[in-house]
Amino acid sequence: MSMRDNYRTRAAEFHARARNESNEMTRRQYESLASQYSLLAEKADHNDNQTSSRTAVTQNRTRVNLK
Repeated sequence: MSMRDNYRTRAAEFHARARNESNEMTRRQYESLASQYSLLAEKADHNDNQTSSRTAVTQNRTRVNLK
């Protein structure tokens, strides 16, 4: 499981806990955690895309140098 998927799973878990929580303060804490994990998932996705792009560029440079 990728970090992005892990963070999305955690966000969903905290959203579910928030929906089932009767205490307002605790519910807000769960909602905050869910939001923070969603942001982490977005950043992990962005980082994965950046890494993939850099890897592709490096591989293309290697191929050009081998010719």
